[in-house]
Amino acid sequence: MKPYALSSRGVQLRFLVALLMVFATYNPHGWSYLHWLLAATSGNAIVGLPLLILAGLLLVIGFTIYLRATLRSLGRLGLCLTVGFFATLIWVLIDTSFGAVGSLVILLDLMLLIIAAVLGTGMCWSHIRRRLTGQSDVDDVD
Repeated sequence: MKPYALSSRGVQLRFLVALLMVFATYNPHGWSYLHWLLAATSGNAIVGLPLLILAGLLLVIGFTIYLRATLRSLGRLGLCLTVGFFATLIWVLIDTSFGAVGSLVILLDLMLLIIAAVLGTGMCWSHIRRRLTGQSDVDDVD
């Protein structure tokens, strides 16, 4: 297998990392970096500041890698189409299977899922395009 080849496990891993990053940054369930930051800064002194800064930097690094790869591989039009695709897919699932979303928490979870799906797709798209068309991105050529 070529070192740049993409397997189903690679797609799953990229999506899982995107999902963990998105939900670790914010989620409506109260267990996220944003909730931790708000709780730590609610008093006079910031509790656990070094660990808070480290976690924040790790999230910024992860999002920088994912966003840069997503924008470079999908482009603006592709990004809009990908967001539209996943948003419509969730809409169809809600309309046909789940009924109306009666909870803001469920709606927020679905929106965060869309963000993770877009980032995961962006991380894999260059590999998928190479397999489908045989064309490489300019930065992939040796």
